[in-house]
Amino acid sequence: MASVFTMIINREIPGRFVYEDDEVVAFLTIEPMTPGHTLVVPRAEIDNWQGIEAAAFARVMAVSQRIGRAVSKAFDTERSGLIIAGLEVPHLHVHVFPARDLADFGFANVDRSPSPESLDDAQTRIKAALAEEN
Repeated sequence: MASVFTMIINREIPGRFVYEDDEVVAFLTIEPMTPGHTLVVPRAEIDNWQGIEAAAFARVMAVSQRIGRAVSKAFDTERSGLIIAGLEVPHLHVHVFPARDLADFGFANVDRSPSPESLDDAQTRIKAALAEEN
């Protein structure tokens, strides 16, 4: 059975994409720790980050770094956080989010019902920051 992330990647269920290429996509999470919280996901269904080939992992991390710069710029933070938890969905995903302090790293503090407008705004801001980088 396809993971929920594969269904998002295949456009079977909606997602707010900010980046995509042939190997990796990035879209907003529906339960952000901070506004702009983005998931970087390989298109291939790889369950565990330790099982990914080194080159593919390097590509995921390179995109994560690019998204990190964009979310920091879009939300005016000096840093972005990065977490590979790997427990929620059996499909490798890297959490990248604007971070101001360690409290921003708490999954217990996620916004379980962000407004569609706030997610749309975050998507617009991150895409604009990525476009400025090119």
